[in-house]
Amino acid sequence: MHRASALFKTVTEGFEGGDGRPIREMEITLLEEVERWLTRRSWSVSDRPLERVLAAKRGTTVSVVLPALNEEATVGDIVSVIRRELMTEAVPLVDELVVIDSGSTDRTAEVAAAAGARVVARDDILPRIPAVPGKGEVLWRSLMVTSGDVVCFVDADLRDFSADFVTGIVGPLLTDPDVDFVKAMYDRPFGDTPGQGGRVTELVARPLLNLHWPRLAGFVQPLGGEYAARRSLLERLPFPVGYGVELGLLVDALHTVGLDALAQVDVGVRKHRHQDGQALGRMAAAIYRTAQLRLSRGHLVRPRLTQFERGAAGFEPRTYAVDTEERPPMAGIAEYAQRRVA
Repeated sequence: MHRASALFKTVTEGFEGGDGRPIREMEITLLEEVERWLTRRSWSVSDRPLERVLAAKRGTTVSVVLPALNEEATVGDIVSVIRRELMTEAVPLVDELVVIDSGSTDRTAEVAAAAGARVVARDDILPRIPAVPGKGEVLWRSLMVTSGDVVCFVDADLRDFSADFVTGIVGPLLTDPDVDFVKAMYDRPFGDTPGQGGRVTELVARPLLNLHWPRLAGFVQPLGGEYAARRSLLERLPFPVGYGVELGLLVDALHTVGLDALAQVDVGVRKHRHQDGQALGRMAAAIYRTAQLRLSRGHLVRPRLTQFERGAAGFEPRTYAVDTEERPPMAGIAEYAQRRVA
């Protein structure tokens, strides 16, 4: 069991909140709620041995989805581990393993298929609705081509992949009917430096959550790409099409099912490809925009981000659009409803 009580001891003195209570009293009450959640809903993968998870599965079906774009170097190993360790007659934990290819120009699709995954092209799903670039777009469309009662998302760029990433986050959904959404937590080394990965998490997402959604302050990796949820929840949530999808789903899940239905599991160490600073800037802008929409449901003044690169004539501006689109809950899509009836 994981606890981070010491992280939640600072309080603010001398001000009153909107209900007239001193800020200190409100904050203590809120932080006590987070501490209780950390006690009840933060686990280690070792807390649920595989045998216990399998015994609890019964008739529940599990789909694993890997969103992939030019990941030929890693996707095959991830698929192979899941097939070999979690999709056998002896260990039938995963019922369906699907790689959604976002238009890769390398051999991602061939490598994934050769390793044993079912590969579906993003643009072949819901062709009535033109696809837009972005991870959230792929995750949203994946609900159309999977059937599991539990859907588990795993990024396709992980190195030294362990099946614990799947068993850890699927386990609570099978053993505890009150849990609807589970995030993986882990160390994220940056090069040879332990614990320094997740720069956008520390600089953008964590401050936003602590300031605006403090009940979510206990999540160690709020932007992590490995999480599992019940289909019955996912189909009710809107999906930001781009990098804001993880924060958006977490915040919307909180408002939809409440904090006690959310959980996290320590699965060890996550190694993956790190992006450069400019890419992280665009990611941060999309995440901030996702938060802003949920705070105000208003319009951005300028949904673009200008960055600078040194060129032959000095610093040159490069302007990028910030993801401003969200897909509606899948439950409201006619093709999805028809599929469920059929």
